[in-house]
Amino acid sequence: MNVLVINCGSSSLKYQVINSDTEEVLAKGLCERIGIDGRLVYQNKKADGEKEVTEAPMPTHKQAIQMVLDAIVNPKTGVLKDLSEIGAVGHRVVHGGEKFASSTILTEEVLQAVEECNDLAPLHNPANLIGIRACQELMPNVPMVGVFDTAFHQTMPEKAYLYGIDYDYYEKYKVRKYGFHGTSHSYVSKRAAEMVGKPYDQIKTIVCHLGNGSSVCAIENGKSVDTSMGLTPLEGLVMGTRSGDIDPGAMEYLAKKENLNLEQMVEILNKKSGMEGLSHISSDVRDLRAAAQKGDPAGIRALEVFRYHVIKYIGAYIAVMNGVDVICFTGGIGENGVNTRQKICKHLEYLGVKIDEEANKVCGEERIISTPDSKVTVICLPTNEELAIARETVALVK
Repeated sequence: MNVLVINCGSSSLKYQVINSDTEEVLAKGLCERIGIDGRLVYQNKKADGEKEVTEAPMPTHKQAIQMVLDAIVNPKTGVLKDLSEIGAVGHRVVHGGEKFASSTILTEEVLQAVEECNDLAPLHNPANLIGIRACQELMPNVPMVGVFDTAFHQTMPEKAYLYGIDYDYYEKYKVRKYGFHGTSHSYVSKRAAEMVGKPYDQIKTIVCHLGNGSSVCAIENGKSVDTSMGLTPLEGLVMGTRSGDIDPGAMEYLAKKENLNLEQMVEILNKKSGMEGLSHISSDVRDLRAAAQKGDPAGIRALEVFRYHVIKYIGAYIAVMNGVDVICFTGGIGENGVNTRQKICKHLEYLGVKIDEEANKVCGEERIISTPDSKVTVICLPTNEELAIARETVALVK
């Protein structure tokens, strides 16, 4: 079966066509600047083709998805003869609340339940729904599956997901920790168990998904027992533009000083904080690294704060699980940040962590980067959320 995987953002859309029998990626790419001027990137992976870039208006996600479908069946560079060869579409959905503990077929009833979670992920869920609706309109007879970022973390125990506020708020509004990047944490932790040759249900793993959005997850015996993101993706690590953990009293203090309302304050914490706010340079670690290499104190400051919070969460989750067997680095920064991994692991030497400096030079490839005598195995492991989504999709529609 050929599965189209869609990961829809507010102004962008990532996609892959995957043959579920061989798990081969047939085509992949993205649409950027949706609603502005539009840009489609398409690559025929089956023929090892070059990336093709098409500049074209994409007023809405419907036009963007139509361009993706046209590219997939293009007589010259397409990978399918006809859209009828797409057996199912798998959609990444960020927030499923407590409603969804697993992936599900997207019926109208399910979509209404997803929409009820919009307040919990206002930057993501509405965009996910737009992409789903567009695909339904363009491919009305193709089954659609929703794979939720929050579902993997529904195994967290109550003591981990409850906040220290009036319990009535949980009972009435389900205010609790949900966690995100679940599809990535699930895929990486399962693959890590395969790499070290241990049963998934008999291993303690910490996955550091580090990118513009970052989270750390503790997976004990195949189950997520805690994770750094919370009710929304704002909690936890310092990220590209998100503040991460902050004293709620600081929000009130700043709001009074700057004459800001609650919505404006949350906008600042989501979009104008994190490494960008700390540095006034960029939210992109590559830019910060370049600045730090030139001795720029702002770049150095932002990177040090970011790494410190990762180290702190790793330490906390080692305590939660009473030990750790494997630590994985994934995401754009985790997979490519040679210096970041080295500096974080330097703080874990008390655990008997030893990094192989030559192996750690890897970028974007699977590799064990710890030495054979390291007491904890450390792995650079590129995530593959699209493959995980395809697997979940096939399991439901077959």
